Amino acid sequence: MPDSLPPPNSFALQNVTALLDDGFQDGVTITVRDGRITDLDDGPADSDQMIDGTGMMVMPGLVDLHGDGFERELAPRAGVHFPLDLAIESNDANLIASGITTFFYSITDGFEPGIRSRKTVRDLLDGLDTLRPRLMSDSRIHIRHECVATQDHDELLSWIRSHRIDLLSLNDHLPFPGDERKTERYKAGAARRFTMSAEEFAAFYSSLLERRPLGIEQGAELAEAAHAAGVALASHDEMTDEDAARAAELNVRICEFPLTADCAEKGLARGATVVMGAPNLVRGGSHVGGTNVRDEIAAGRVTALVSDYYYPSLLRAPFLVAELGLLPLDQAWSLVSGNPAQAAGLGDRKGKIAVGADADFIAFRSPDGGTPKGFLGDVALVSARGKRRAAIR
Repeated sequence: MPDSLPPPNSFALQNVTALLDDGFQDGVTITVRDGRITDLDDGPADSDQMIDGTGMMVMPGLVDLHGDGFERELAPRAGVHFPLDLAIESNDANLIASGITTFFYSITDGFEPGIRSRKTVRDLLDGLDTLRPRLMSDSRIHIRHECVATQDHDELLSWIRSHRIDLLSLNDHLPFPGDERKTERYKAGAARRFTMSAEEFAAFYSSLLERRPLGIEQGAELAEAAHAAGVALASHDEMTDEDAARAAELNVRICEFPLTADCAEKGLARGATVVMGAPNLVRGGSHVGGTNVRDEIAAGRVTALVSDYYYPSLLRAPFLVAELGLLPLDQAWSLVSGNPAQAAGLGDRKGKIAVGADADFIAFRSPDGGTPKGFLGDVALVSARGKRRAAIR
């Protein structure tokens, strides 16, 4: 369990190997003041506190555009809910333990009662506004809007226009009639989240299908508002030519979890950032029958990785990419830091170790003295905008 270190006005991490813009450099001293990197030197620094980083490898902090593991903190079992402040603070500790210094809370703006309802969205937005000063990870909002969640449309538009959210993805997880496999899978998942009789569920499903045409119209309006406000816009689970064409029509710049290689190719062709899941990479395959991320990285069809539902996978991912010989480590690291920062419009301050950037970085030191592999035990220190947490050894 990590322990918090109160941040002085400034500190310097000395004599580390750091991943900088032009690659790895040895003997670097990183000086931090007021949450920013102020100097990158090869000698002693003038600082309130000096930290000996000999033997440490320092990498830019992870930027996670899509993580929904916090839902397990809010409701670890069906029907069991915990206070929001406790859940979010626990989640933040888990993020920092995994080196995630910028996190997009991927909140489902859904069509179900319970944890994926608009009420939960409101509660989380309000709660995060209150809790942010106490959190280490730079906590941002990613709304995963479901097509058939057509109620309170003006409220969502107002959040976009007032810059209350940072990323919007347009989802449609309601199975189409006739797709028995997806319908049964959805029913099984829904049964874990809320309780309805068979008759109630049939009526519920039928009412949702009737909303889809209106939801498609609203999606276009949401996309237009996002572009006007400078809010990053993502598609989700593109699978068909029609999905890719719709994303191109809406000028979607983030292609999130494309389910086919062809949709990933089409995303890249229109200049989109192609986002895939680190759990898929670490496990060696998709749990929903999508493409294999290892194959997609090898083919050059992945721009960014995200934690999706399992935070430690994002920490392990770039090291595994390098171990598998898919990319050198410095290029693999761009998948989890620099590239997602650029996609979200944060590239001037996030995803790099550079003078003027936020002091977001991870210092690794393998417990056995070997090369770090990206496991939690390799993390010696995490800095998030100058707030530091060190691992107990």
